[in-house]
Amino acid sequence: MNGAARLERAGFLGIVVVNYGSHRLLAANLGGLDLGAIPARVVVVDNFKSHADSAAITELAAEHGWTLHALPRNVGFGAAVNLGVNVAAGQGCNSYLMLNPDVAVDQTVLGELLEATAAEPLALISPVIERPDGTMWFQGSRLSLDEAGIRRADAPPTDRSRAWLTGACLAFHDDLWTKLGGFDDDYFLYWEDVDLSVRCVDLGGSLIIRDDLVVVHDVGGTQDADGSRAKSTLYYYFNCRNRLVFASKHLSRRDQLRWLARTPADVRRVLLRGGRRQLLRPWNSVWPGVRGASAGFSVVLRSSSNRSASAAHGKNRVTG
Repeated sequence: MNGAARLERAGFLGIVVVNYGSHRLLAANLGGLDLGAIPARVVVVDNFKSHADSAAITELAAEHGWTLHALPRNVGFGAAVNLGVNVAAGQGCNSYLMLNPDVAVDQTVLGELLEATAAEPLALISPVIERPDGTMWFQGSRLSLDEAGIRRADAPPTDRSRAWLTGACLAFHDDLWTKLGGFDDDYFLYWEDVDLSVRCVDLGGSLIIRDDLVVVHDVGGTQDADGSRAKSTLYYYFNCRNRLVFASKHLSRRDQLRWLARTPADVRRVLLRGGRRQLLRPWNSVWPGVRGASAGFSVVLRSSSNRSASAAHGKNRVTG
């Protein structure tokens, strides 16, 4: 069976991109693709940022024949992907690729990912992701329950660590997406891909890295403002918050306490990702990080209280 026949048999690929003021990146990374050779549909979900940005992405989508799903406000990454997948499914797609605007992918990789999802309908599938200079950005990663954070991909796996795949470029079949129920909207931004990966494995799915497929990620491109690569306040807030949201949903009480104890060190690590110069403007870095961690603390405490109340209710019901 030749390549064209295999692609036709695999069905349609829905390429779902979430836009938040990134129309220039979309024009550069998706605008030049010839999707005629691939049975693919592009769905752009526009999280509203400004009227000028919305006008620009509307024009770009019309120029390239992409489907635009415009939202009146920013609903977050996971919720926007969920909407985009629903739109693509309505257009006859049965496989999907979530793609960041700052990721460049070619037609060969798209075709391979489409075939891979058809062959492995219960897997999340990621290519290798490199920076523009050819250095590695993502080749799989692990979450350490003991260290309360992300470990290097080449760290030895243990019973106390979980693998996860980034949502920057991630392919999957409708069978798996339906089983998972999509992204958990509670995260809004960051850590929703860790949550999705863990739930995938827990429900009998698998995580696959295709080492033979490479895409290029202009790291931080979606946060680039006037040539600056400083992290946004949303980056600090939700990275510090959502680590603890994940703990509230997936970890035992003992592990939750361990993660809470390590939160100050984790906040410091997150803050330093933007460089020490960021600390000169604490209202844009330190305060959002601290507020995010505080919000995460509240989520864990509420989760613990709810578990205790449920356990007490169950005990009373049994003994009564």
